[in-house]
Amino acid sequence: MGRFDGKTALVTGASVGIGREIAQNLLSEGARVISVSRRPLDIDSDRVRSICLDLGDVDAIRQCAEDLRHSEKVDILINNAGIVRNTPLGEITDDEFDLMHNLHVRAAIKLAEAVIPNMKEQGFGRIINMSSRAVVGLQQRTVYAATKAAMISMTRTWALELGPYGITVNAIAPGPVLTDMLTADIPEESEKARNLAASLPMRRLGEAADIARATLFFADPDNSWVTGQTLFVCGGGSLGSLTAL
Repeated sequence: MGRFDGKTALVTGASVGIGREIAQNLLSEGARVISVSRRPLDIDSDRVRSICLDLGDVDAIRQCAEDLRHSEKVDILINNAGIVRNTPLGEITDDEFDLMHNLHVRAAIKLAEAVIPNMKEQGFGRIINMSSRAVVGLQQRTVYAATKAAMISMTRTWALELGPYGITVNAIAPGPVLTDMLTADIPEESEKARNLAASLPMRRLGEAADIARATLFFADPDNSWVTGQTLFVCGGGSLGSLTAL
């Protein structure tokens, strides 16, 4: 018996990186997984439903939320999808601002609104928002950090609103994790990657499994008295400035 037997989890950005690791872990412990991502989740299981769309597209977000509201009963929502743009202050475009706001904030709100009626009705729910270590400060991440900080504020607000219904809401703030998104800018075996790892108290870069374990802790039905919290899973990177990035 898995701890998520009979539960349905919706994971955004589940086709790659951290999201895929989270989905794989949930499946291995009995959950049914709805992947909302630009590409289908490439895990062969009859407990996987893939919904392919761009969560940066406002109309697509609205349509997806409306479909889910009527077609699914979601027990666990994991707002994981995200994108990074390295842009100095003074060069930020409206398109960049709109994309990150839609992806990190609007999509999270719309999907939460779609799934909470069922959570309230059954007196149980888990929502996990994927923030970032960047919220404590990181150069050239103005919009990224701002929208990821918004996810922490939403987490605290939702926890207050939804606690009486048996719904917990928590956030995770990862540090630098070895995913395609990171290694596209910082190759894993590069000097920059080694310097970045050396700047962390734990002297290594994170792995998707590190974030997935924390996510499943918050998603666990037995963890019903932890809500409104942000857990930094960052190798200690939130304790100082990561100049190597």
